[in-house]
Amino acid sequence: MQNVTNLVNQQLDALLTNETDLISNMANAAALLNISLEDINWVGFYRYVADKDELILGPFQGNVACMHIKNGDGVCGTALKEKHSLRVADVHQFAGHIACDANSKSEIVVPLFKDGKAIGVLDIDSPILDRFSEEDEKNLNQFADIFVKHVDLV
Repeated sequence: MQNVTNLVNQQLDALLTNETDLISNMANAAALLNISLEDINWVGFYRYVADKDELILGPFQGNVACMHIKNGDGVCGTALKEKHSLRVADVHQFAGHIACDANSKSEIVVPLFKDGKAIGVLDIDSPILDRFSEEDEKNLNQFADIFVKHVDLV
């Protein structure tokens, strides 16, 4: 499968049924995207830590990654701060991009909120320029909505 589809979103919903643990759900959601998408080199989550106002690395698939990202920094921190998805065709043209993997050329980040509270972000990188389409963004926003529905905040 090249892109996130309704089938992948249905698979996520079924996979997370009866599980509400944030870390477990992040791990399985990242694994599902990793086996479902082509032309990506990193997929995973950063968790938001409110008392530090930063994102901290969560479950992912791919090469080692940056562990701490301040809210508002890089693509991930900007998406969280602005509360909307960011699709970046060329990360090297994004002011303030944090280069965890020099092979990454494009990126999409979807912020995760539940009941107005920041949970974190879903982050996907690709070694191909302009990898992510408007349709990918729409379907990943739906993926994020399904994910958030299955998470209980404690």
